[in-house]
Parts: sequence; C-alpha cells; structure tokens
Amino acid sequence: MKPKDQAGGEQRSFRVALLGTKFMGKAHSQAYRNVNMYFSDAPHVEQVVICGRSPDETEQAREAFGWQEASTDWEAVVARDDIDIVDISTPGHLHAEMALAAATAGKHVVCEKPLANTLDEARSMLAAVEAAGVRHLVMHNYRRVPAVALAKRMVEDGRLGRIYHFRARYLQDWALIPGLELVWRFDAKLAGSGALGDLGAHVIDLGRHLCGEISELAATSETFIKQRPVSPGSSDMADVTVDDAAALCVRFENGAIGTIEASRFAPGRKNHNTFEINGSGGSITFDLENLNNLRYYSVDDTPDAQGFHEIIACSLGKHPYADNWWFDGHLLGYEHSFTHTLYDWLKAVDSGEALRPDFADGVCNQEVLDAAERAARSRRWESVG
Repeated sequence: MKPKDQAGGEQRSFRVALLGTKFMGKAHSQAYRNVNMYFSDAPHVEQVVICGRSPDETEQAREAFGWQEASTDWEAVVARDDIDIVDISTPGHLHAEMALAAATAGKHVVCEKPLANTLDEARSMLAAVEAAGVRHLVMHNYRRVPAVALAKRMVEDGRLGRIYHFRARYLQDWALIPGLELVWRFDAKLAGSGALGDLGAHVIDLGRHLCGEISELAATSETFIKQRPVSPGSSDMADVTVDDAAALCVRFENGAIGTIEASRFAPGRKNHNTFEINGSGGSITFDLENLNNLRYYSVDDTPDAQGFHEIIACSLGKHPYADNWWFDGHLLGYEHSFTHTLYDWLKAVDSGEALRPDFADGVCNQEVLDAAERAARSRRWESVG
C-alpha cells in the first residue's frame, strides 16, 4: 500500500539503487532513511539495493545502512526494471561509465562531486541524461546547509548590493598523517585531481551558486609529498599523481573578483570550508566548522551599531529547512545537508520541476577545474569554458 500525502492522496514512490558503500554511501544512505521521517511531503523512498566490490563489506553496509538487498554487480542492478533512481557514490573514475549506463536504462541519476574526472567525461554524461530525458543531480550538498541557503536568499534579495568579492578556502589536514599510503585520492587515474577536485570543487560550486559564473582565472598547484608507500607500512613507494594544494584567482562574469584555495596540508583544519562575500550593501561570512551560523554586516546599520553579527540559522519560520527539524536554536549537522538535498531532489523528480545543481552545473564546475589545471601549467590567465 502506498503512503498518503497530507491531503490524503497517494504519494509517488521511488525505488533507489546506491552504488558505493564507503563514506559517501553512508552519508547518502542516512539521507534516504531520514527524508520521509522529517519531510512528510517528500515522495516515498524505497532503499532497494546497495552495490559494492566486496561481498562481505557490501552485505555489512546493507544491514547497517538499511538497504533491502546487496549486490556486487552494478551493471545488472542499473538494468533492473524495478529501479527508478541510481545514486553514484563511487570514486570519480567510475562516474561516467555508471551514469551513461543508468541514463541508457532510463534511470534518474544522482552523482557525487566532482561530476567526472575530465571535462570530456562530464560533457558526455550531460549529453546522455539529456538524450534519455531523465532527471539528474550533482551532490553539492553544501548548497543546502541552512546558513548557506540563507546566504543565497540574502544575495538574491539584494541585501549585499553589488557583489565585489568572493573569497573561499577549503582546508583539511589528513594528508599529513605520517607514512600515509597511496590511497585512491592520490592517484589521478582514480581521482582525476587532488585537493583541487576533492575540495576545490565544493567552493567553486558555492562561488558559482552565490555569485554567478566564473569567466577566467589564474592558478597554481603543488604536490608536497611526491611519493607514498603503496600499502600501510610498505617500503615500496609509488608516485603521487595529483595536487596536494591549489590556489585560484578568479573573475566572475558580473565583475566580481575572488580567490579560491584548497589544501589537504593545513594542520589543525579538519573540514574548514569557508567563504566571505563583500558587496556594496554589506558582507556575509560562513565556516562549515560552525555550520549553523552565518555572520552578517550591513552598511545600513547605525554607526554606533555597525559590526558583524551572528545569525543562528535554525529558527522556525525564518530559516530554510528549519521547520522540519527541532525547536528554535536546536542545531543541525553535516548529515542534514544530504537530507535537504535529497528532499528537494525527490520533490523535483516527482513534480518535473528543474533543480540545481544538475549535470549542466557539473559541467560548468568541471570547466573551472579544467581551466585551473591549464592555468597551473601555463602560469597564465585562462578562459573558462
């Protein structure tokens, strides 16, 4: 029996296949489990099957994450008639092949970021979903952190005036672990790029989301540790083929300028995704490590009261998504951004309305990443797209 919506009618139900059992697979699974509990108007979700490489690990993930079935044959799963949505939460080198197969099979597609390892792959993925007429989403979940969604609303409402500056950085320190082996994120064949694509893709997307398209950029990147052990404790070494850090100077089409930095070599920075926007009417600043708060400065405040003030973006009736969770001021976390993203996505698939970021956004982000890699090599300003 299908669940009823608030008006008493039947809600549409979507049957999901998740490809990937690790960190992102767990985050996506929790969102699928939570979305109907907290968002009563969301279409019903059935977590049908989760796919991984190891039979034992995939079965453990199935049981822990709440899926009905486990499989190690993603191609067979994608081809199944009883699957509506394919969620790709794997390393980047598998994104294109999986998305093309899902689109060919007529499935709606969710894909982790960055969309692909290369611009050509990203463009082929966009062409495939458009040709198939299926819906598509890139999982840039930070757009739907309530404080970021509030920042977007403030920019659109003109409360910052004309935008002059966007400065952002995404810093972590896990790559500093002594003797850390050559995990897949250090291999360009698997990851595409290093901190640039892993972390920089997020702040590039936020810059485009909040300030508009990037027209040109200059960039530099560096690999600080050139070789790593092939396995834990091994004396055999292999080359690191991605960047450890990247820094970009960018120009937006609307005349704003910006800086974007990504590094996995910043001691003490665990998940420091932060941005500041300055405009003619004021400024806003956000830090993911304090993700419930948005700091706002208005030039319209009286001189004796001017200064940044803190907005806790968890007030019922005032802030995006807050009404679906707890009482005023009861804080949310990283995982809620995935639930918000899938809520909006499921509603859009059900209604046929457009939702961003889609694969077209994924291609635009990939064009910026591609230009950054070209600029780092040429040491010149490069056009985007």
